[in-house]
Amino acid sequence: MNTTPKAAQVLLPLVLIISLFFLWGMANNLNDILITHFKKLFTLSDFKAGLVQSAFYTGYFVFSIPAALWMKRFGYKAAVVFGLLLYGMGAFMFYPAAELREYSLFLLALFVIASGLAFLETSANPLIVAMGDPATAERRLNFAQSFNPFGCIAGIYIGREFIFSGHEPTADELAAMSALQLEQFYSSEAQAVQGPYLILGVVVVLWALLVLLVKFPRLATQRTQDDIGGWADYKTLLRNGQFMFGVTAQFFYVGAQVCIWSFLIRYGQETMPGTGEKTLANYLMASLVLFMIGRFVATALMSRCRAAWLMWLYALTNVLLCAYAILAPGYSGLLALVATSFFMSLMFPTIFALSVKNLGGLAKAGSSLVVMAIIGGAVLTAVMGLISDLSSIHLAVIIPLFCFVVIAAFARQRDRLEVADQPLAKPELGQ
Repeated sequence: MNTTPKAAQVLLPLVLIISLFFLWGMANNLNDILITHFKKLFTLSDFKAGLVQSAFYTGYFVFSIPAALWMKRFGYKAAVVFGLLLYGMGAFMFYPAAELREYSLFLLALFVIASGLAFLETSANPLIVAMGDPATAERRLNFAQSFNPFGCIAGIYIGREFIFSGHEPTADELAAMSALQLEQFYSSEAQAVQGPYLILGVVVVLWALLVLLVKFPRLATQRTQDDIGGWADYKTLLRNGQFMFGVTAQFFYVGAQVCIWSFLIRYGQETMPGTGEKTLANYLMASLVLFMIGRFVATALMSRCRAAWLMWLYALTNVLLCAYAILAPGYSGLLALVATSFFMSLMFPTIFALSVKNLGGLAKAGSSLVVMAIIGGAVLTAVMGLISDLSSIHLAVIIPLFCFVVIAAFARQRDRLEVADQPLAKPELGQ
């Protein structure tokens, strides 16, 4: 019996689900602006500034399994609505955090936003995979993920225009300010985040209402009848070495992406002294434009070559680009880091699709574990910040370089399986 919904039934729901890729892209890349902004506002080290990403991606880690269990109990659509509401709540928390000017409250708000995004990503990615032919899952998810960079670019644009003031006083200039001038400066910098996040919160809550009101195909609303607890699923998946290699690869991919984007402005500030934050934000935006172009290019190339082979080639290219950024700090090194975004573009959706497409009834649990791997953004960004504090930001690029080595190894293994025409081992539910 064919359970795939007809095109007419999925068109509007598909548009709404694809829009989620835009919304979480915006939230993710606003963080790259916040790291630079909070470093100035709270006078933070690179390690402490990197806690922005640690708080954010810890939310993914903590709530990915609860999101999967929620989906098993209530279905994909309910997970999307709940995730959007959490996202909106976190955005609204920016207002009191700015009023009180407490860094810890900002981190809590980011944790809540990411908790909502854990529900969105855990549900949206496998839903896209499920709504069509498994043989084209990688291409379909890459196409849906192609809309994520539009949100990323929007986040950087909003941050550059409405959060960055362009006022970057030196330590001597700060010391020369009166107490009233200092208070006015820090108050203005803190309040700059309120408007953008309040508007974002309203949009997200309205989107949740829209998703709630639109009729989705049964695939998106049905609950899983068997094993609602789902813990046996996780035990089975943890014994599946091929699947767990995919989870590991996703950990290092997200770590690499977040490290490069979080510290790109910082790399420019250190290796190109005197370059302003707004100017360097343009390089970050250029990275995201390349990332967006790369998604569409990768989707097209996958019709002609194997997805895993293409990812292997892209990962090796990024190893070389990161090595250049380490050995040649400065303008050309910055351009090398910018270029990595083009080759990162296919990695998240391809790793995701290769990891979950053959899991059958374990797809929801598998999806949650792959999304949990996003904790790599929390762990490795903090490590990169610590290395930067101990040495320099360009030497800290060794972290994303290592990440791309791991991704290349994963891609090579999967490509060999495809060439040998050996499908991924499907775990037996009874084990």
